[in-house]
Amino acid sequence: MESRKSDPKKLFETIRSCVMALVTVLNLLIHWAISAISLVVVAHLIPGIRVEGIGPALIAPLVIGLVNATVGFIFKIVTFPITILTLGIFLLVVNAMMLMLAAYLVPGFAVDGFWSAFFGAIVMSIISMILRSLLT
Repeated sequence: MESRKSDPKKLFETIRSCVMALVTVLNLLIHWAISAISLVVVAHLIPGIRVEGIGPALIAPLVIGLVNATVGFIFKIVTFPITILTLGIFLLVVNAMMLMLAAYLVPGFAVDGFWSAFFGAIVMSIISMILRSLLT
């Protein structure tokens, strides 16, 4: 009978691929948790933003990311001339509108008005940035 020898290079590459996939998944989970924590903190700091429970706190960051990746991307392309004229400040308005859209889509997550969304998006970005710099 012929014995099978495993190629060490193939074995190493397989293990390396598995570890890289695991690291990617862990990074996604960390970013998701940071976004959820940021959202809960914003809900406590900004009047007019409410998160009613752990479910909406975990679902809302996913919806915010999806909204930003789809509708937000298209909206940023369409409003690019205004963004240039305002030296990027208009992106704050776009982010506020994306936060309002996400609140509309997620039961248990509410934003009462534009200014709550505007300041909430700014504070959420700052908190997320600080937490990411501390944890990654």
